[in-house]
Amino acid sequence: MDDDVLIGDEEPGADADGVAAVAAANPRSILGDHGRAALRQLLGDDLRLDEPMRRHTTVKIGGPADGFAMPSTVERLVALVRWCAAGGVPITVVGGGSNLLVRDAGVRGVVLNTGRLRRIEVVDGTAIEVEAGVSTGKVLSLALKHGLGGIEFLGGVPGSVGGGLIMNAGTYLGEFKDVTAAVESVRLADGATVRRDNAECGFRYRDSDLPPTEVVVGARLELRPRPRAEIEVEVRSLRQRRAEREPKKVASNGSTFKNPPGDFAGRLIEAAGCKGWQVGDALCSPVHANWLVNVGAATCTDLLTLIERVRARVADVHGVMLQLEVKIIGDQAEPG
Repeated sequence: MDDDVLIGDEEPGADADGVAAVAAANPRSILGDHGRAALRQLLGDDLRLDEPMRRHTTVKIGGPADGFAMPSTVERLVALVRWCAAGGVPITVVGGGSNLLVRDAGVRGVVLNTGRLRRIEVVDGTAIEVEAGVSTGKVLSLALKHGLGGIEFLGGVPGSVGGGLIMNAGTYLGEFKDVTAAVESVRLADGATVRRDNAECGFRYRDSDLPPTEVVVGARLELRPRPRAEIEVEVRSLRQRRAEREPKKVASNGSTFKNPPGDFAGRLIEAAGCKGWQVGDALCSPVHANWLVNVGAATCTDLLTLIERVRARVADVHGVMLQLEVKIIGDQAEPG
């Protein structure tokens, strides 16, 4: 089993010239010298200032975050949340960046990334307790090792557990709602811990009722014993299907639009003649029409323009208004 790579977990010195250039050109930062110093004292190496968000999304797009925080424990995360709440500093929560589009002007305040919350263990024989930053690939590998089934769908889901829970990620084999017993989160208003059972999470197709006013920090997944060989067959089949149908060696978020009821977004886009459409380096993939990809140095403006053109064409041709599967964050204003 392969382990998904955590986006943005490079050494702090990586891409130093690019980071310096972004920092020098980030007059929009709202933190100020005092706020920057206080955050440094609070988080140390768990913080990067004026961090290009393109380094933390699979589509490789995004302007600078004033502060990019990666707390290594839930306790440090709670301390950050309380500091931000006390000072009125806005927090934007992100996970593995596999379903995220960040505007070119970047994100004001603190971007809170859960990628370093990586505790995972099998408990009570058939359950997995996992923190939000653990990659979906690692969860699947642990389940396979212990002969636990029900989570085979993760073979087709990139990114981290936190983001997967919020959007109820899945494939034709299943989705998070099928295996999630409970979700634990931290309230951004005061740092209090909240625990919800499955019914309280409001899971539905590529969405949930997990509120944006909280940050998901972990979950309990209830699985069932299953022969390892059977699990491997299903996962191998899913991954082979993905390999045959999905673009390779391009930066992307995977599927851009949700499938409408009873149909497929990719089919509608292809039938509307949008395959191959391009705005700057943003391309409607000729391999899979629902993958709007970055083939070079696409900006968020490029991709958003392409998204709206595709959506308008599909609406004209089919009478269907496609809904985004990706999440968009960041300052509406253009940099400069």
